[in-house]
Amino acid sequence: MTKAIPDKWSRRAFLAGTAAAIGAPALAQDVNSATTIEMEQDVTESVRHNISSFRALQWQPYFSNLRNGAILVDTNSRALHYWSEDESIYKLYPTSVPMTEELTRRGRTSVVQKVVGPEWRPTPSMLERNPDWPHYVGPGPDNPLGTHALYLSWTYYRIHGTHDTRKIGRRSSNGCIGLYNEHIQELFKLAKVGTQVLLV
Repeated sequence: MTKAIPDKWSRRAFLAGTAAAIGAPALAQDVNSATTIEMEQDVTESVRHNISSFRALQWQPYFSNLRNGAILVDTNSRALHYWSEDESIYKLYPTSVPMTEELTRRGRTSVVQKVVGPEWRPTPSMLERNPDWPHYVGPGPDNPLGTHALYLSWTYYRIHGTHDTRKIGRRSSNGCIGLYNEHIQELFKLAKVGTQVLLV
């Protein structure tokens, strides 16, 4: 006589548990403390497919030094890496990246300005593509730049937060690099005017 399988091991419970695991919150790595910080945002399908490509990197293949710290944005893995000048801090964050190759800019730049509560004005090309967009959005929950922004030496390019957490892990921006607001707040404290930035 065979024993009945307890309900907790039934097919239905297994499928429900698997679905819950797949829908778990996004993870941000704090490589220095070797701990994992759980974020309370929903994970999009593209983030789930992308998590396996998040891996710690060494700075040496990308920068000749860490003067003023360094930020590497990998548009393929949709990840941002930060190293402090003294190498005591290394951070790895999931990002949003530009929607198309035409909107993607790669190369070396630097942080030229740090802004809390940034204002947003769409570029002329954005308004051409989206004529119904507002010409100005002030700081607040409707601002596409989120709570903090690092302005780069390239005109119109920023590393910024977003209130729309569905964008993280996706090709969803008009050229900028987006982070969860919690992550840009942390990076904002670490980065300085003059921090090196490389987009690959």
